[in-house]
Amino acid sequence: MNLKNNRPKPTNGFYGEFGGAYIPELLYPNVKELEFNYQEIIQEPSFQKEYQQLLKDYVGRPTPLYFSEKLSKKYGANIFLKREDLNHTGAHKINNAIGQVLVAERLGKTRIIAETGAGQHGVATATACALRGLKCIIYMGKIDVERQAPNVQRMKMLGAEVIPVESGSQTLKDATNEAIRDWINHPTDTHYVIGSVVGPHPFPDMVTIFQSVISEEIKKQLKQQTGNANPTHVIACIGGGSNAAGAFYHFINNKNVQLIGVEAAGHGVHSGKTAASLAKGTDGIIHGFMTKLMQTSDGQIVEPHSISAGLDYPGVGPLHAHLFTSKRGQFISITDKEALHAGFDLTKTEGILPALESAHALAALNKLKFSKTDVVVVNLSGRGDKDLTTYLNHL
Repeated sequence: MNLKNNRPKPTNGFYGEFGGAYIPELLYPNVKELEFNYQEIIQEPSFQKEYQQLLKDYVGRPTPLYFSEKLSKKYGANIFLKREDLNHTGAHKINNAIGQVLVAERLGKTRIIAETGAGQHGVATATACALRGLKCIIYMGKIDVERQAPNVQRMKMLGAEVIPVESGSQTLKDATNEAIRDWINHPTDTHYVIGSVVGPHPFPDMVTIFQSVISEEIKKQLKQQTGNANPTHVIACIGGGSNAAGAFYHFINNKNVQLIGVEAAGHGVHSGKTAASLAKGTDGIIHGFMTKLMQTSDGQIVEPHSISAGLDYPGVGPLHAHLFTSKRGQFISITDKEALHAGFDLTKTEGILPALESAHALAALNKLKFSKTDVVVVNLSGRGDKDLTTYLNHL
């Protein structure tokens, strides 16, 4: 993890026109303390030694890159699945949670807060805090508390305090609002572990760096399995976009690799019940950063909808907004129904139950045309145990 290498990084906190730090004055000291210190901390040899050791021995990295003969035959290409679902805690979120908790310790913080939608980031943060003996508070929309009950119980077992948020749509956006309020009220002892590539600078960059281990491993594993480190396509789901940022990271400057982000269309992009913020969004500010955002003409947030709690967010990370407007990335919208079908299909054909978030990425295979020589990597960002009730309701 060398930050001096050529890499996709923001300029003064911006990816193109997106990003920045649009924050209230009360939050300024917290954000600036992090901005002035995070790169130096991450590059410290002692930090890297501890972080890399935990990724290997505690998280279980590297995760496998699995060649799926059945998907390859079905779609007429060479389909690989990056198995982030096999990480400790069941998703890619732990890569970032452990990294940020180690940064927080070096900043002298003793209290950790986080927001969560699907619960995977909440579980990952609670796990990292249990490991390091830090106080942990998780904000979660009341609706998400109900539909992701197993993860709520896991967080509580790990010693975290889970606070249901009953404002707004009672989902991820509102949980984020409450976490920001908490951080403003606890400026000295608390670090906010943001779970995606969203929020004010430097969070999008820092989270992307911690998740870049995904594409770093893909390159090494593809080289071993195919003789070529670069795929033709990388496909990942996008809510805020942390797993996609990690899967894209080492390929962004290689234009021979097609980057495909998959949004949640909900009931349909034009149904009024969607979370496709790139397809439906306009430029706006949410949670301290400029991005593509679902909003009314007078700037009021349009409540998102997705069957997947982790994709139920009205905006997208600034890196992805930049990839969208610059046309470096291709972005596809997948409905709830299409995602469910893809999730059931992978479970029955490969014996892998994917998270509903990851099922959106799998469903994109039906929307694309491939040649026999194409090498396609789908990032399987998490496992679907947490979504079992939703799956069974549609069986």
